[in-house]
Amino acid sequence: MEVRLIYPTILCGGSGTRLWPLSRKSYPKQFVPLLGEETLFQASAKRLAGAGFAAPVVLTNSDFRFIVTEQLATVGIDPGAILIEPEGRNTAPAVLAAALHLQAKDPQAVLLVAPSDHAIPDAAAFQAAVQRGMAAVAAGQIVTFGITPTRPETGYGYLELAHAPEASEAPVALKRFVEKPDLARAEEMVAAGSYLWNAGIFLFRAADMIAAFEAHAPEVLAPVRAALEGAQADLGFLRLAPGPWGDAPEISLDYAVMEHATNLSAVPFSGDWSDLGGWDAVRAAGPEDATGTVISGAATAIDCTGSLLRSESEGLELVGIGLDNIIAVATNDAVLVADMNRAQDVKKAVEALKARKAPQAVQFPKDHRPWGWFETLALADRFQVKRIVVHPGAALSLQSHHHRSEHWIVVQGTAKVTVDDTVQLVTENQSVYVPLGAIHRMENPGKVPMVLIEVQTGSYLGEDDIIRYDDVYARGQGAKG
Repeated sequence: MEVRLIYPTILCGGSGTRLWPLSRKSYPKQFVPLLGEETLFQASAKRLAGAGFAAPVVLTNSDFRFIVTEQLATVGIDPGAILIEPEGRNTAPAVLAAALHLQAKDPQAVLLVAPSDHAIPDAAAFQAAVQRGMAAVAAGQIVTFGITPTRPETGYGYLELAHAPEASEAPVALKRFVEKPDLARAEEMVAAGSYLWNAGIFLFRAADMIAAFEAHAPEVLAPVRAALEGAQADLGFLRLAPGPWGDAPEISLDYAVMEHATNLSAVPFSGDWSDLGGWDAVRAAGPEDATGTVISGAATAIDCTGSLLRSESEGLELVGIGLDNIIAVATNDAVLVADMNRAQDVKKAVEALKARKAPQAVQFPKDHRPWGWFETLALADRFQVKRIVVHPGAALSLQSHHHRSEHWIVVQGTAKVTVDDTVQLVTENQSVYVPLGAIHRMENPGKVPMVLIEVQTGSYLGEDDIIRYDDVYARGQGAKG
């Protein structure tokens, strides 16, 4: 068989509400370091890199595009293409867009499509599973990956195989997809030995997937093709055309194609795997102590069993005493306490907060931008205090405000500050005043992150009180962009 490069295609758009308050719409779980120092997205990209793999293609939305590039750069991965979806249309249009894009580049392209938020600790074992699927791909098969069940799980869909997997874990003909079962049915399937958990990972030639859409979901093909043809390059990203993209049906790849196609095989994978679909899964994947409790950050457990205690705030100590089977997660602006058996109900809390219009429902305390990030430390009617972190060599756009003045105090590094016609270097423990209406910019000319405290005062402190005079550094990023 001819050895071909595999194009990793990483789907990076979901919201992950079951891991609130750490995962939110503005900063979902794939970008959060849930298990160790790397984020799930970074771990996914590294798992799909190395010999035999091309640079990854990433599908994401406009809000996450700079987070994607920053996190990839941090782990030394240069993306091949980042396709920006104007709106979420589920996995079928996203996968088809990647297939069409890569086929135009390489008519024999082989895609490995994977979610960005799964945990697979043994990257080498997973890459070996991918290689086991390549012969089937060369024969025109669309390959999916199934996880060997370790328990009767009701939270996953299943793959029914033509027969039980062999010890070699070679590809097996896929008989059908099975929806999430009840407990009795799940127990029957696990006992049968010919069922796998559906991991939502696919390996195929672009041409074979496009042909599958032509045969089974032609209504998806035309708008996605038009969205690609009308795509616009933007600062290294490829923005799919919003008009035709909005005409594409909102449908999963399984429903659109996989449940109808007949050229399907499944590769069994018996290594550790989790979709980290709730805090109970995070506890199961974490390093437990002798009592089955997982502790992270500034957390202390006293006489606790089977619990998860996690503090995500540098100055917030979380202490649990006598807890059993409890989730306790604290961030700067929200605290979750729940029974471990109710982990899947966390999404109900998010819906309740949305109904109250609480910003914590969707907005993460840190607002990430191409130049760094900022967070609000204090907010009142006529003042706001922010911490702003600017990456080495990065700068904010030249701007002014109608309704507020600003005072900047540098606490780490050196800032190059422009205020009207004056340009100066401001070092640690020095400050500068930006009057209302002044044209200003801050830059980090150094080689270490620059941190400053910004105090805003004025009659209106909204993020839309901004006039930009150039947009070289952060087009379309809102205030402090």
